[in-house]
Amino acid sequence: MQNIIKNLKQEISKVVIGQEQMIDSLLIGLFTNGHILLEGVPGLAKTTTVKAMASSLGLNFKRVQFTPDLLPSDIVGAQIYDMKTGDFKIKKGPIFTNLLLADEINRAPAKVQSALLEVMQEYQVTIADESFKIDEPFLVLATQNPIEQEGAYRLPEAQLDRFMFKVVVDYNTKEDELEIARKAAAQTFETISSVITKDEINTISEDIKKVHMDKEVEEYIVSIVHASREPQKYGLEEIKDYIFFGASPRATIDMFKASKAYAYIKGKSYVTPVDIAMIAKDILRHRIILSYEAQANSITTDFIISKILEKVDIP
Repeated sequence: MQNIIKNLKQEISKVVIGQEQMIDSLLIGLFTNGHILLEGVPGLAKTTTVKAMASSLGLNFKRVQFTPDLLPSDIVGAQIYDMKTGDFKIKKGPIFTNLLLADEINRAPAKVQSALLEVMQEYQVTIADESFKIDEPFLVLATQNPIEQEGAYRLPEAQLDRFMFKVVVDYNTKEDELEIARKAAAQTFETISSVITKDEINTISEDIKKVHMDKEVEEYIVSIVHASREPQKYGLEEIKDYIFFGASPRATIDMFKASKAYAYIKGKSYVTPVDIAMIAKDILRHRIILSYEAQANSITTDFIISKILEKVDIP
């Protein structure tokens, strides 16, 4: 199965230069059924990467461009009246897919976010008085622009908590950007082929569950999450006043799943504290709610997580 993952990365790299962390995060989400939120300024290949991954998977893929005037029915579908038969029929929306790209998700109003929340958590859609199950694998890959501007909304905490990862996408290196510019100018990007089947995705998902994790490593994960709630118990009095709410139990669950998946895609059969450190920020940064004091002092959640990782004893 490692060859399949290698081929998958090679296909994506045909159109995406660099951004290895983002690609790894998307693969972890795919194999563990974890939704991914990608945050970055425009032009960092967030949408391109998601579309490239969809092409290499051979799964159903749909994209919704979120706007302030979007309605819940634009995503989940609606009950419509057929004048010929005199009956009401269900018209399913783009949510009925395997991979849903929610582009600029923070531009949609509360009602749309509420409709999406049900699908992300329950893997079902309610239209009128009927409920429909979503085919698996089902993955919401959302992008958002961190630059504040008119027509953008802050995602509610309940919805943020449903995302396994919040990946902050940074600029490419100078060398990568030069290669991007050359390929874009000459239009020499290669065509992506499908290299993995749904059955192979399911097989990898089952293999990931079998990745070994020592009891001490499991306790290390729980300690990291608990330190975000009660930092003073871990000798972190310096950040105690900066945290309003710590990470939820979903953070612990997701860290268990994601650390196993990270170890697996790196070719290992067991989880180490290094694997946990590599995915900790992506899992926790959107789940720790900072106090007003932290915001006033320009303290970030990444700073808080770094302090926790420094202080919690490594097994």
